[in-house]
Amino acid sequence: MIPRAAETLYLVLLVAGVPLMSWLTMRDPMVRNLPRRSLYASAALSEWIIAVPGLGAAKLAGLGARDLGLGGVSLPAFAWWTLGLVAISAAALGLLLQLEQRGLWPDEPELVYLLIPRTAGEKAWALAMVAPTAALVEEFLYRGYLLTIVTRTLHSAAWGLGLSSVVFGLAHLYQRPSGVVRAAALGALLAWPVLRTGSLYPSMAAHFLIDAAALGWLGPRMLRLGASS
Repeated sequence: MIPRAAETLYLVLLVAGVPLMSWLTMRDPMVRNLPRRSLYASAALSEWIIAVPGLGAAKLAGLGARDLGLGGVSLPAFAWWTLGLVAISAAALGLLLQLEQRGLWPDEPELVYLLIPRTAGEKAWALAMVAPTAALVEEFLYRGYLLTIVTRTLHSAAWGLGLSSVVFGLAHLYQRPSGVVRAAALGALLAWPVLRTGSLYPSMAAHFLIDAAALGWLGPRMLRLGASS
């Protein structure tokens, strides 16, 4: 009884609590006055705080390391899946940027621009804290824990992929509806190798590389282009 209640509470936290926190962050004016390094530290700490009880919830649900995608994967499979995920994501992002420039896709919200590093020091903090935390924690939560729980409960990998991706998208409510759609699509893409290989490692590596490129190169480049236009 107690293990099932704890598991249910943790699912409620992921499905409703995290999106609510994301929505509140979007509406909080104080966030816009924080130094970027404080924003990075707060975001990373919040994700780890959410992830730690997830380990307990996984144990209560009877999920072992291999169930959560923490088993091994061959080096060739790891390399091919990682490179494929990054290539597809880069192509999709390039398309979205083209649509954005033509007014066919909404511009990035203010909060996304606030998170883009401006200095070398801020870039180092983002690459050292935000990118690896997102890669490790979000892949464990959404492609490891949630994908497995939904797939087992509904006896359907398709439902597991779909629902875990939607929830992942809603966790990015601070990026407004366009960001939710983009994150949900990325979540579905990152879930595919987990279902095919049983391993989170390619998705973790690709997630890190995608975020590192966005924070370390693409975001600052967008700021420079915006300033020169």
